[in-house]
Amino acid sequence: MNLAKFGAAILMLVLFTAAVPLTVAQPQDAPAAAPAAKALSVDDVLKLAKAGLSEDVIISKIRKNAQAFDLSPDQMLQLKTAGVSDKVIQAMLDPTAVSAPAVATASAPDNAFPEESGVYMKKPADTTWSEILPEVVNWKSGGVLKGFATSGIVKKDTNGHIDGKTSKTRLATTTEFLVVMPDGVAITEYQLLHLHQNSDNREFRAMTGGVFHASGGASRDAVDFQSKKVAPHRYLVTLTSVKPGEYGIMPPGAVASQNAAGSTGKLYTFTVVE
Repeated sequence: MNLAKFGAAILMLVLFTAAVPLTVAQPQDAPAAAPAAKALSVDDVLKLAKAGLSEDVIISKIRKNAQAFDLSPDQMLQLKTAGVSDKVIQAMLDPTAVSAPAVATASAPDNAFPEESGVYMKKPADTTWSEILPEVVNWKSGGVLKGFATSGIVKKDTNGHIDGKTSKTRLATTTEFLVVMPDGVAITEYQLLHLHQNSDNREFRAMTGGVFHASGGASRDAVDFQSKKVAPHRYLVTLTSVKPGEYGIMPPGAVASQNAAGSTGKLYTFTVVE
């Protein structure tokens, strides 16, 4: 190749290169750096408190900020004057010294005791209280219990009559009782009674007004028991001197007046077995 042809080839190469645009790889944009979190200030805490946010919420924010405040006496006084609690100020001084807010848990009312007024029982193997359903008492005056009374029936006595020879509720002396009382009633107004069995009914002697501690024939059918208050209006009852037989717990006001004969009341009955 002569010099003229070589020069022409070089010239054509230069012209071709100039005509073709060069593509230069551009570097990819780097991800933008996240702005630095703004540190919590005393004014921020004041704003949160004035906005009505709870103590636990403000403390959580301070803990998340994870930066102790170098509070001056004037700043502490400013916070206190604004109604910020001591716990929040303590968290500002040392966020690591404050435990996370406790989660509130609903507790069972009165240790899961029943709410409604009545008499309940719990046998040794039971975990919950079972309601004792009351039976209807028919009130009669005089002459009903002559077979059981050593001194006869006095005119002021009122006698309770319950249909059926035995109660449908059968239990042992180890059974626990719970009395849930309405407002304004004391446990001493409840009476534990021994019921006398007939062929098709049960009977007991009371006195008008439901007073069993008065002297007279009524005291023979009242049985002592022990009680312990375990919650407001709730008493555990323990049988102390009970033998196998028929019994009932009488609520106050069961015998309303001296004209009780012919009226009805209620009695929480049960049979104590061996």
